[in-house]
Amino acid sequence: MSYRLPVELSKCYRLLNHGPTVLVSSAHGTTVNVMAAAWSMPLDFSPPKVAVVIDRNTLTRQLVEGSGEFALNIPSREMAKATLAAGSVSGRELDKFRAHGLQTFAADKIGAPLLDGCLGWLECRVLPEPQIQDRYDLFLGEVVAAWADPRAFRDGHWLFEEGQPRSIHYIAGGNFFETGTEFEIEK
Repeated sequence: MSYRLPVELSKCYRLLNHGPTVLVSSAHGTTVNVMAAAWSMPLDFSPPKVAVVIDRNTLTRQLVEGSGEFALNIPSREMAKATLAAGSVSGRELDKFRAHGLQTFAADKIGAPLLDGCLGWLECRVLPEPQIQDRYDLFLGEVVAAWADPRAFRDGHWLFEEGQPRSIHYIAGGNFFETGTEFEIEK
């Protein structure tokens, strides 16, 4: 199981602020699913809110609408193959968890599972906005719990230590890049 530490909710937006690809996990009844999403972002600080695009034709959309919950899981390079696969086939066609060896563990405040091996986890409850959900496939969520792998995110900041895992960013055509070297600008 992944080692994780709590992230102060007032700082949880920083888990997404750099625009990583995420894995959206969802559950409703006995059905669970995961999909990849390159379009997600933080929206607010207090209470913390996020946005994610979930296409109307996906099983994930059906589960999120049914449960009113979802999790954003932030994968590293080690999970890039499974991330691409999770975004390339419908959960209606196969069990993506089993097919791609994705292990899960229970979330603290929602029913959707969290994915083992990720760098960050945001547990979210849907903030109903039917007009933007229907028109733009955009879902807003209030973050009710947030966690991070301390090798990659600690004290409210991403770390960029040599040899430690980093988030990935999808740029289409099966191509990703990994978050690069940190640098600071003098103020």
